[in-house]
Amino acid sequence: MIENIHWLGHDTFKIVVGKQIIYTDPFKIKNEDIASIILITHEHHDHCSPEDLLKIQGPDTAIVAPADCTSKLKGKVRTIKPGDSVEIHGIKIEAVPAYNTNKQFHTRDRGWVGYIVTLNGQRIYIAGDTDRIPEMKNFRADIALLPVSGTYVMTADEAAAAALDIRPKIAVPMHYGSIVGTKDDAVRFAELLKGKIDVKILQAE
Repeated sequence: MIENIHWLGHDTFKIVVGKQIIYTDPFKIKNEDIASIILITHEHHDHCSPEDLLKIQGPDTAIVAPADCTSKLKGKVRTIKPGDSVEIHGIKIEAVPAYNTNKQFHTRDRGWVGYIVTLNGQRIYIAGDTDRIPEMKNFRADIALLPVSGTYVMTADEAAAAALDIRPKIAVPMHYGSIVGTKDDAVRFAELLKGKIDVKILQAE
């Protein structure tokens, strides 16, 4: 399944399974394929970017987002909050909490989310902007896409601890190389998990 996941930079991923194309938090993307589903984690401009959505949004594109994003969005929009789950095009999408524990950029009361998407029997966790939170010990995922850059989200060290809470087969670092963080954060994350969890550092496409 990892070969179906393409990192487009920052928190933007393109996941292709058959005819289904799923994007997460499209930001600063180039010309891409029309999306089947777009998942938005929260309303910050680098995650909920209307101009980027327009590049990949077609008449049948389903957008899933927290309620405070909807004023920016048009089309087939479904609002979601932590604990909700929906099924779109036969794909199960679960919303899980995403928030800061030691900073105020992404407070829990905003109801922002990460997602666990089930594709071909594989559970892919898209963390969104979050710290290591207690709920992670109850997440089940085969692949975890985790922020590693610090400042607004987990540091590489915190993300490694979060990965050990979740215990995916594969962990992928994200949220670096654009606004904050560098590849060094991804490398540090991989080093901390060596021999424990398989880490794939994807090249931005």
